[in-house]
Amino acid sequence: MNVADVPLGDDRLPAVFEVIRELRTHLSLEQFRDLYERAVPEGYRVAAVFDGDECRAAAGYRIATNLVSGKHLYVDDLVTGDAWRSHGYGRLLNKYLVEKARNEGCGSIQLDSGVHRGDAHRFYFRERYRITSFHFGRYFGKAAPPAQPEPPKDPR
Repeated sequence: MNVADVPLGDDRLPAVFEVIRELRTHLSLEQFRDLYERAVPEGYRVAAVFDGDECRAAAGYRIATNLVSGKHLYVDDLVTGDAWRSHGYGRLLNKYLVEKARNEGCGSIQLDSGVHRGDAHRFYFRERYRITSFHFGRYFGKAAPPAQPEPPKDPR
């Protein structure tokens, strides 16, 4: 098992994309590469868990500094391939990101997760993340994120 950053020109990038696409279904490989390339100057990086040549889990992240959190690692994308969920790959990738954040002098790891992603939320709670805020967005034209399913209705 190998966990490492996967730079833009790496030959393993298409395998990483196959996993990322499970989260970002609206992207083609070309769009993924283009967005990755445009985000690199902003500090965006991709890390992945490989078993041989097969990517099992991937995360896009960046080191950032802001007034509310100081220096922190922000996770843009974190996904385990559907066939490999509940096998410890997400935990292994999260451990890598935690170590990366500590080594970079960050005070926290932060992320947003869509309200409809209950399985992901259970994972984050198990990994000792907590809800600290709401995320709001105002979108213009093509910048709008793809439509997400409505959260399940409360049966009460």
